[in-house]
Amino acid sequence: MPPAAATNLGYTPPDGGWGWAVVFGAFISIGFSYAFPKSLTIYFKEIQEYFSVSYSEIAWVSSVMLASMYAGGPVSSILVNRYGSRPVVIVGGVLVCTGMALASFGTNIIHLYLCVGVIGGFGLAFNLQPSLTIIGTYFQVKRPMANGLAMTGSPVILSTLAPLNQFLFDSFGWRGSFLILGSIVLNCCVAGALMRPVNKSIPRKTIDESSKRESGAEEHAAAEDTTTHSDNLQTEDQSESKGHSFVQKFIDLSLFKHRGFLIYLIGNVVLFFGFFAPVVFMAPYAKHQGIDEYSAAFLLSIFALADMFIRPTTGLVGNTKWIRPRIQYFFSFAVSYNGVCHLMCPLASGYTGLVVYAVFFGLAFGMLSALLFEVLMDLVGAPRFSTAVGLVTIIECGPVLLGPPMAGLWCFFSSLFFPLNCDFDYTHKQSIEISKMELLTDYVCSLSGALVDYFGDYKYMYYACGVFMLVSGIFFFIMHYYNYKKLDEERGKSKAMETRNSDEAVQLKMNQADRTMNETDE
Repeated sequence: MPPAAATNLGYTPPDGGWGWAVVFGAFISIGFSYAFPKSLTIYFKEIQEYFSVSYSEIAWVSSVMLASMYAGGPVSSILVNRYGSRPVVIVGGVLVCTGMALASFGTNIIHLYLCVGVIGGFGLAFNLQPSLTIIGTYFQVKRPMANGLAMTGSPVILSTLAPLNQFLFDSFGWRGSFLILGSIVLNCCVAGALMRPVNKSIPRKTIDESSKRESGAEEHAAAEDTTTHSDNLQTEDQSESKGHSFVQKFIDLSLFKHRGFLIYLIGNVVLFFGFFAPVVFMAPYAKHQGIDEYSAAFLLSIFALADMFIRPTTGLVGNTKWIRPRIQYFFSFAVSYNGVCHLMCPLASGYTGLVVYAVFFGLAFGMLSALLFEVLMDLVGAPRFSTAVGLVTIIECGPVLLGPPMAGLWCFFSSLFFPLNCDFDYTHKQSIEISKMELLTDYVCSLSGALVDYFGDYKYMYYACGVFMLVSGIFFFIMHYYNYKKLDEERGKSKAMETRNSDEAVQLKMNQADRTMNETDE
């Protein structure tokens, strides 16, 4: 097992015990946060006909919900820093339940925007951020494994909601289904109740400042971790002593001066453009090649199985002593691996080739998802993670908000000229596999939809997504190599300075002793 990364938590995380119950609660909360907006698309066709609205207008429901979830990140971070994870997750579950219950009585599409989109979206934000944050307070040595297990909740709950939503839709219609879904999502409150605050009452030994610095330097050198927050601790302490502004008391804006955070943020924005679209267009691409719709939908089932398998496996691998000290390289490999898969996809011939692509892409997607937040926590440290993830999500809010509606417009117009280009068919109820394909359609990225419409072929979209991911992966490799090098230099300078200070202190004591002896002799 790799040595623990150095932190300024002020206590030793238990790395087990009740922490596994917390991981189970995070599994549920994270699963609902990511799966719930996608699962609602199965009701869109009936809602569209009921309110007589367009594809674009109905697509705004999930779009506003996702955007609210991302935009609510800083608010959730503030509440977590102030009140802890447990009450915030419980309130989030109540908010989503309230939004779904009110939406079931909706009389127009604006009502759904406000209830499902805004209220439900903020509720999901209050589920996602605290669940990611509290894992870092319970785990340090085993944190990659815990994060990998928690992130597995997304594909598991999505695959569970798919048949459940189809059954509810057939039995109760969209209004009754919304009421029932509101009660089901109250399980997030149970998950929140499991998130008991970690015991931080372990006393710390009183030692002088020099010994603190020496022990901190030894811990850093032994860990060989990528945690770049260590080189900012002194600056952070000084800024706290001087006093923060009202905003800085709740949101750590100094993160925008943090080298590791900026690397993560820039690379993440680039990879985001190629992250979701390949999943959306997998089944339509297969149908475009002449494969029947059921076999095309089965590709997504293969993808989901590979995704579910690799997420916890990635956590276990990332927790080994060979990977953990340089886990940023592992993440860079996962991003590049996604890009290579997309670039190779157009070369796959026939259904067998697409099955092979679905397996490898599922593994690549799961690896990236399992590491996405672990590497951020590794860069900024657990104490600053809550604010960091809030800032990252709000920056990604814009593309999430505009993507699905733009895709809806493009699919509507492209259907007049390229009937096979996009698939917004929500009418198939004979197969659970078809409904799984429909769940993903609201994540279409606008650039990818434009490429499909312009060229009349999906391969250019896959090429574009592959380039985005590969460029991002190469960027991560280069910048993390630079970051590791700078960290090693800074640690070397810090150790040399501490050694010099220690030698000076010893020399000073010797001089004082000699002076005392001379005075005694006189």
